[in-house]
Amino acid sequence: MSLSLEEQAEEFINGAVLLIDKPIHWTSFQAVNFIRHRVKRITKIKKIKVGHAGTLDPLATGLLIVCVGKKTKSIVDYMGLKKVYSGSFELGSTTPSFDKETEIDKHFSLDGLSKEQIYSATEGFQGEQLQLPPIYSALKKDGKKMYEYAREGKEVEIHPRTITIDRFEIKKIELPLVYFELECSKGTYVRSLANDFGKALGIGAHLASLRREAIGDFTAINAMSPENWKKSIPSTED
Repeated sequence: MSLSLEEQAEEFINGAVLLIDKPIHWTSFQAVNFIRHRVKRITKIKKIKVGHAGTLDPLATGLLIVCVGKKTKSIVDYMGLKKVYSGSFELGSTTPSFDKETEIDKHFSLDGLSKEQIYSATEGFQGEQLQLPPIYSALKKDGKKMYEYAREGKEVEIHPRTITIDRFEIKKIELPLVYFELECSKGTYVRSLANDFGKALGIGAHLASLRREAIGDFTAINAMSPENWKKSIPSTED
């Protein structure tokens, strides 16, 4: 049974957790703003809190947990949950951003590369390890986002962070693409994993596609696109 507008407003005020399937090319900030605009219309509250529990890059799709009202206090708890991703690496080329946000800057030959080498390379990325975040990231240094330094062509010292990869499996190989599934801790940059995976093979690689399938027990299967979420609740003037 669908909720009335008044019941929906009360639910948002008391606290709600929304599972959003973020579209490609949307930023996580855009998704939150989309939800916030609608929630404000329903609750008639101008400053109601809305936030997400873990950024997804614009070129990534999949699960984004959005917390509303009192549930925003739980954001830190959700951020600490393990993540599950699926996607693909493109072998034989690299980009400055480690994904397709920037143009390819180096090419490498795939001659002599075997499937066995690709499968074996995953073994070096299991368990706890240090990972260097990409320069094209939203991490801040001296109050400024790292990607802003990168776009200005400035060099910045980046410090590695401890992450844990619990599962890293190659699901399919269609060179130059390699399809994978990954279960990892918070703070893991799959773009950095792509770059490091290419280095391990000695041929370079970058992230070609990425989808977040799960955060803890929350799954993308149960998530809705922002537009479908909007259609699922009582209408208000926009």
